[in-house]
Amino acid sequence: MSINIQRLEVGPGNDEYVERAWQLKERIRRSEGVLRQRKNFFRNAYERSTAYIYADRGHDRLIGFAAVRRDGYILFLAVDEDYQGQGFGKRLVASVADEYKSVTCHARTTNQDALEFYQDLGFEIERRIDGYYEDGGDAYYLRLGEEAGIRERLARLLGRS
Repeated sequence: MSINIQRLEVGPGNDEYVERAWQLKERIRRSEGVLRQRKNFFRNAYERSTAYIYADRGHDRLIGFAAVRRDGYILFLAVDEDYQGQGFGKRLVASVADEYKSVTCHARTTNQDALEFYQDLGFEIERRIDGYYEDGGDAYYLRLGEEAGIRERLARLLGRS
């Protein structure tokens, strides 16, 4: 990882990166049609969560973030399209798994990329929820498997094994 890449953990109540996170989320929404939330909902949820962030200091750019509730539920996970495929999403999930006993999230049933990403990391579909999203879209509720191998693999991503 470049010396210009910085990993940050921002606690609840800190809004330093909320606008950049919103802008990144909106770019992804426009290009991929996912991550649809109203700005006030996003801002309130983000500010109540812990955010794990990767930033490129050399380009003054937010690479990606995971906003997580205190129970390990991933509210938002986004990685800038220019940085996708470089392991930042996996590292963000690994950061969450390193801090929380249980890691869960929702993903649209139609978002095949997200489902493959989460399942590759060891998440399992627990149930389908019809009409979960405001626009009527359906979701899967996912939970990170409890197997030691999965946690160890994620820990290796963080260099802690």
